[in-house]
Amino acid sequence: MGSGPAAGPVRARYLVYFQYLGTGFNGVAAVRGAQRAVGVQNYLEEAAERLKSVVPVKFVISSRTDAGVHALSNAAHLDVQRRSGQPPFSPEVLTQALNTHLKHPAIRVLQAFRVHSDFHARYAATSRTYLYRLATGCPRPDQLSVFERNRCWALRADYLDVAAMQEAAQHLLGTHDFSAFQSAGSPSTSSVRTLRRASVSPDPASPFVLPQESRRLRFWTLEFESQSFLYRQVRRMTAILVAVGLGTLTPTEVKVILESRDPLGRHQTRVAPAHGLFLKSVLYEGLKDLGKRRWRGEVPDYTPLIGPLSSLGPCWRRSSWWQCPHSPYVVLTAGNPSCAQQENQGPEGRETPGQPEDLRRETSDPKAGGLE
Repeated sequence: MGSGPAAGPVRARYLVYFQYLGTGFNGVAAVRGAQRAVGVQNYLEEAAERLKSVVPVKFVISSRTDAGVHALSNAAHLDVQRRSGQPPFSPEVLTQALNTHLKHPAIRVLQAFRVHSDFHARYAATSRTYLYRLATGCPRPDQLSVFERNRCWALRADYLDVAAMQEAAQHLLGTHDFSAFQSAGSPSTSSVRTLRRASVSPDPASPFVLPQESRRLRFWTLEFESQSFLYRQVRRMTAILVAVGLGTLTPTEVKVILESRDPLGRHQTRVAPAHGLFLKSVLYEGLKDLGKRRWRGEVPDYTPLIGPLSSLGPCWRRSSWWQCPHSPYVVLTAGNPSCAQQENQGPEGRETPGQPEDLRRETSDPKAGGLE
């Protein structure tokens, strides 16, 4: 009895979590052609070339972030098809190989998981969370620590009315038509979204600020959670809430703006700078216990189905949360099946620099290429 036909190349699909400082990139999406601009995806796919897949590896990004926006944990799926007779890479080997061949120090692959062949990193996401960092008490740009520049929005004001901001944020919660907070060029067919969480809270003093400066500078975090967002929705909501904190708007006016559904109104054309925004987490149903970590929360129990934490690199446990020694912002937060967020990228490129608290009015109508 003859042997059966030889097995052909086996295609394996992986879900990969990765992080990056977005300052030097034209966004996360790859920039094709001979342009000088480059996206995070360009470097990831260049590193994946060293995997020697039979079919070129393409990253399908879950959440496209704009130029200058950072990610504590973004996600993508990719297919690797090895030659006949070669077994699929283990998730740990794949993570190590990608990190070994990444040529940009501002990108890091956190962890990889084997998923079903029909898994889709964008459409399967059940929750995306963004956080936005603010600093008050910074009259001039040069008064902010060089280690905090491009990682927060520095405001001249010494004071924010946080109670008013929290009251205004309550008007945004729930299911609404967020047309008033949608930038031109959004590819979304519907502007209805469900905002599950919107919070404003003080941040501990930055470890990168000298003691004599910490008496003047204060840091704040705005956090938003939804399954998906409209193009620049998070940055436009942030700008409105900051206006409330500065006394320019009242909480009631935020409700009026939302109900107006007018993206070109006097106040809603303002957009918070990209460099204060971080994609915090992308979560998926069915990946048990993956990423139950909060910004400063508990460490989850990982199951053998998900894989060990060893591929995350040199991390240690401190006060029940995980921190990477290379950065206070490097925290893996990916996966609770009950939560979510995302904001889209427009391809117009990097923002024009301005004053630290400059709320830039939108004057362009970008051709959106992306996600909801």
